[in-house]
Amino acid sequence: MTTHFLGDTSVMLGRSMRHITRSMDTIITVTIMPIAFLLLFRYVFGGAIQAGTDNYVNYLMPGILLIAIASGISYTAFRLFNDMRSGIFERFHSMPIARSAALWGHVLTSLVSNGISVAVIVLAGLAIGFRSTAGVLSWLAVVGILALFTLALTWVAVIAGLSASTVDGASAFSYPIIFLPFVSSAFVPTDTMPGPVRAFAEHQPVTAIVDTIRALLDRQPVGTGIWTALAWCAGVTVVAYLAAMVVYRRKV
Repeated sequence: MTTHFLGDTSVMLGRSMRHITRSMDTIITVTIMPIAFLLLFRYVFGGAIQAGTDNYVNYLMPGILLIAIASGISYTAFRLFNDMRSGIFERFHSMPIARSAALWGHVLTSLVSNGISVAVIVLAGLAIGFRSTAGVLSWLAVVGILALFTLALTWVAVIAGLSASTVDGASAFSYPIIFLPFVSSAFVPTDTMPGPVRAFAEHQPVTAIVDTIRALLDRQPVGTGIWTALAWCAGVTVVAYLAAMVVYRRKV
């Protein structure tokens, strides 16, 4: 990694962030839906759900944060698709800049914008009863896991943004990802689910990530679950990154 690459990526990050600040509706949009789910489960479904805890807001907060990130990365695919369609990448490549700097600009913008969305949702959670006894190190671990999760999904979004033929196709890929937390331990314990659904829920990445974040926020032992969560995030990141670079070289 050279100073040239870092400087070019910084410029591309600034460009993408300016687009974000000029259309704050994207951050507001991806924040409103998770907050709506938070209020829905807290005040409508929460009373009927037996999650084995006195504070259901604490139980559902990790899943809400993952839904917010899954919603947010769809805009990365959308912005990338628009850049591809406008031909801006060809113009960038006619200049003396690092070839992958434009992609990294989008990826880092996704990390920043999703970080802002997550912070807003945590504040909303605090307003309706979310409380955590976690220390500084546990919070840093939670932030690190959420950042890795964002990075993994963002590289998946890059593939969609580069490959899509329509703007709807670029954004629609995120729907199954947003649905994953609903078939996991995010809102109800997996042992309440029927056999096949339970087996899927217990072996998909969201459950490992949600359980680890929940344990960290409640100051409980994380066991080996944290390694499973990190392995899922790292594995998806590596595979998606390699696939995205292959698509990028073919398209641009």
